[in-house]
Amino acid sequence: MEAVFDNKTNILNAHIRAVHDNSVLYTLRTKFGYRGRKDTVLLDENPIPGASATVGAIHWQEKSLEITGHRKPCSELRRHTGRFFNRTQHWRWSQDRKDYHIFLEGEEWKATLNQNMLIAGRFAVPRPHLFSKQPPTLLHLTKTALVEDEIFLILVFIYCETKRQNKTNSSIVDPGGW
Repeated sequence: MEAVFDNKTNILNAHIRAVHDNSVLYTLRTKFGYRGRKDTVLLDENPIPGASATVGAIHWQEKSLEITGHRKPCSELRRHTGRFFNRTQHWRWSQDRKDYHIFLEGEEWKATLNQNMLIAGRFAVPRPHLFSKQPPTLLHLTKTALVEDEIFLILVFIYCETKRQNKTNSSIVDPGGW
């Protein structure tokens, strides 16, 4: 699956559109409260009849992810391995699912399997440039990831990128900055 985000400046409030026909696959909506972000909800634009349109959510204040009604804290889903300068992040929804190594390479987040031998997904968030038009945010998931963990990887990519932007001085997502 290859998709783009239609909101180039804010990935937390955007439509995720298929590249091949520009149809809307998912919608992201973020609610803000007095103390910042509360929830980011991922809505399926073509739900199965009788099923809920809400397929996933990020609960920022509780630091948890929710997929189809099952909520788990990020501390349970993420683990760090390695030493101080060589730390890696591994994300897994449950013990019977695949373990994804998530890392940032340039302007692109990558999810890999089997000791970085197989790329399961990429999430390219271009940085804004002063004198050029910004390309859209690109999401690419392979068939391996689409089978079980499509929603999980979309939420993890958004979570990781938002946390990275919060650490920068000129954050796009958090207009308060410094």
